[in-house]
This record gives sequence, C-alpha cells and structure tokens, in this order.
Amino acid sequence: QVQLVESGGGLVQAGGSLRLSCAASGRTFSSYAMGWFRQAVGKEREFVAAISWSGTSTDIGDSVKGRFTISRDNAKNTVYLQMHSLKPEDTAVYYCAAKGWGMSWYDYEYDYWGQGTQVTVSS
Repeated sequence: QVQLVESGGGLVQAGGSLRLSCAASGRTFSSYAMGWFRQAVGKEREFVAAISWSGTSTDIGDSVKGRFTISRDNAKNTVYLQMHSLKPEDTAVYYCAAKGWGMSWYDYEYDYWGQGTQVTVSS
C-alpha cells in the first residue's frame, strides 16, 4: 500500500504560480511512477503530468505544456507539480497517483490516489 497526501493548493490570480506537493508513505516510493491529474467541476479527469520512478523521464499534458513541470525527490518521498502562468481554466481538484512500472497518461492504470487538493485561479 502507498498513501498519498497532496498539499499546496489554494486561490491564485491568473498569471500566478503554485507548487503542489504529494507526500507518499508506505511501500517503497522510488519504485513507483507518479502522475498528476486534475478534475474540474462537470468535466472528466484529465492527465496533467507524469514522472518515472527515477525522475529521469517526464511527460506533460498538452493543455499545460510549457507552463507546468513535474519533479520528485525520492529521499523525501515527495513528488511536485510546479505550475506557472496559471489560467482560470486550470481551476480543478488536483490529484497525485502512483503506479508500478512506467509512466502513463491513463488514470485507470494508476493503483494509488491521494484525496486531492483544490486549485482555484481567479481572472
């Protein structure tokens, strides 16, 4: 089992920045690929970013490419989502997730999920 707890969400003005954190506990964090997803009200869950277990490979969703980056610190059992140039359409609940083996864009491939953190971007 892996327990995931997100933090760092909040209210920010358009054009601002936020850094989300996801702290993991339980089984060996460094053996899992990690992903960030988001879900806005009335919309399906959307892939945001993923990172390999080693941190050497990342993948960023098309809607946030060039504005968001993902990183991890295996010594701290934490994965981060750095968000810049935020837009009102980035408003959503952001979830981190863990999966064995490689990265994936598909939420159904992830085994463990956090409870989510709300990000609200005002115009």
